[in-house]
Amino acid sequence: MLTVKDLHAYYGKSHVLHGVSFDVRPGEMVALLGRNGSGRSTTAKSIMGLVHSEGIIAWNGQNIHGRKAYEIAHRGIGYVPESRDVFPKLTVHQNLLLGQKGASKGGRWSFDDMYAMFPRLKEREHTEAGVMSGGEQQMLTLCRTLMGDPDLIIIDEPTEGLAPKIVELVAEYLKQLKERGVSVLLIEQKLTIAMQISDRTLVMGHGSIVFDGTPDQLRADAATRKEWLEV
Repeated sequence: MLTVKDLHAYYGKSHVLHGVSFDVRPGEMVALLGRNGSGRSTTAKSIMGLVHSEGIIAWNGQNIHGRKAYEIAHRGIGYVPESRDVFPKLTVHQNLLLGQKGASKGGRWSFDDMYAMFPRLKEREHTEAGVMSGGEQQMLTLCRTLMGDPDLIIIDEPTEGLAPKIVELVAEYLKQLKERGVSVLLIEQKLTIAMQISDRTLVMGHGSIVFDGTPDQLRADAATRKEWLEV
C-alpha cells in the first residue's frame, strides 16, 4: 500500500531524515515512535509533500513523491497534523462537511458515524470550532479527515495534551478505523497506547528507523526502549 524508501528530508540546509525506509500494509496499524526531534513529524509531512525531500514514496505501486498535498489526499491518504487545524469560524457540522468526499461517491463514514463515535461533537454540532476545547478540536480534526474516506490515515500525536478520558475515546476511535479496513500510521508519544493498538512498531532516532517489529518484540527489547524511547 504505502512504501517509503531511502527518504531524506531537509529544512533549509538542515538534513533531518537520513534514508528512512518502511511500509504500511492494507488494514495495518503501524506506530511510529521516538523522542521529540527524532524525525517522526517530518516523515509524515514528507509523505504529504509538505517539506522538501528526496527518495521514493509509493502509494499502491505509484510514486507520489513530488505531488502536491491535495493531490496526495485525493489519492486516498488522510493526514491529521499535531496542530489540530480547524476552521475556527465554521461550526462543527460545517467543518465535517468540508471534509466530506464528493456527494456522488459514497464513503465508509457518515455524519452519524462521527457523532456516534464522539457524542460531544453532536452536542456541539452548531458551535463554532474556534471556541471549543483542545480535546474537542482534536476530535473534530480526526473526524473531518475521516469524512474524506481515506484508505490510509496518518495521525500525528492525537492524544497530546488531552485528558485521560478523552485519550481513551481516541484509542477506541483508532480501533474502529482498523475494523473498517483503514490503514493507520500513528505517530504517538504515549508508548502504552501505541503498543496496545498497533500491529507493528517503528522506532525513530536521529532521523532514521532504528527498530521495526511487533509490539511484543519491542517490549522484549529493553536496550532499544532505553536508548531511543525512555526519558
